[in-house]
Amino acid sequence: MASTGPSARRRVIVVGAGVVGLTSAVRLLEAGHRVDVVARDLPLETTSAVAAALWYPYLALPHDCVTAWAATSYGVFEELSRTEGTGVRMLTGTEVLRAPTPDPWWRSAVPSLDRETALPSGYADGWTFVSPVVDMPVHLRWLAGRVAELGGTLTRMNLSALPDDGTLVVDATGLGARHFGADLTVVPVRGQVVVVEQVGLDRWTLDSAGPTYVVPRRHEVVVGGTEEQGEWSRTPDPATAEDVLRRATALVPELAGARVLRHKVGLRPARPSVRLERTGDVVHCYGHGGAGVTLSWGCAADVVGLADE
Repeated sequence: MASTGPSARRRVIVVGAGVVGLTSAVRLLEAGHRVDVVARDLPLETTSAVAAALWYPYLALPHDCVTAWAATSYGVFEELSRTEGTGVRMLTGTEVLRAPTPDPWWRSAVPSLDRETALPSGYADGWTFVSPVVDMPVHLRWLAGRVAELGGTLTRMNLSALPDDGTLVVDATGLGARHFGADLTVVPVRGQVVVVEQVGLDRWTLDSAGPTYVVPRRHEVVVGGTEEQGEWSRTPDPATAEDVLRRATALVPELAGARVLRHKVGLRPARPSVRLERTGDVVHCYGHGGAGVTLSWGCAADVVGLADE
């Protein structure tokens, strides 16, 4: 994205170093702003680092905005998949459904989506499409590197409030918006995953009931998951992990006996709708639910637009 000229070169502080904050920082820097990212948690400590990161609009509203943001992100991820080191791959996969179902509401965000007829036992419908799959530790490192390359900074800082010194601020605090924005409509939706060894999988599989998902990376497979509204615990539960593996193996039998590498828990920042608006010197961008990665580049483009107003 080209610079909009010297008038655009305003200092911006991005609060939050998850995928939404870092992606916004990259786009702001590309637009010519001077950007400092500050956060209590560094990128690999955020909820974003836990995500299986299959591009899929999930737990995010409103439908029209989410579809548009997701479509923009899809296009950017497709481009990034051609660059080594971004952590992005385009993989074919299938969402399976227990009952015949109309096309998903986000259908226009993907170039093609085909009805699947080769379904596992117990499923009545499904669709297959190519989706970005993002290895989040790799991608977060790449984003942080891009911020530095463009002249931005990333600093661990435990703020008590958003800066109010006249600097333009991007509030990408996720669940932290409960504090920083006094927004109690933001609630955690706990997701637990199990990371297992790569057993030769090159397709993703999703059953939104549960949800149950199997998302392959190059060297491992992320298996999930849970959708626990209002649960704040970040401690993996052994019984939950056992249930996740049971469901996933029923869906993808090749997982049977796969060696478990680690257990992870993330707290998705859900809200009745994504908040993306400017109030004075603050651009709020949070409440992405389970779709922070899916919406990241689309929302970042709108953050730049709001910053330039």
